[in-house]
Amino acid sequence: MSRVCDLTGKRAMVGNNVSHAMNKTKRKFSVNLVKKRFYLPEEDRWITLRVAASTVKTINKNGIAAVLKKAQAQGFIK
Repeated sequence: MSRVCDLTGKRAMVGNNVSHAMNKTKRKFSVNLVKKRFYLPEEDRWITLRVAASTVKTINKNGIAAVLKKAQAQGFIK
């Protein structure tokens, strides 16, 4: 299973480890994914999503309905 946020599509980024001598080796910046259940009062059901920690903060701020609507408009969910 790939490490991609279900709502925002965030995925791993690549970069460099840089030593004191300025040697560069490739590295990966992983996404901080958490498996979280959310309650949808409109549908009276729970859904489980793998979302980034930053997305959980956005859901707490804007509400799950607004974030789901935006994710659907951007094409991350159907």
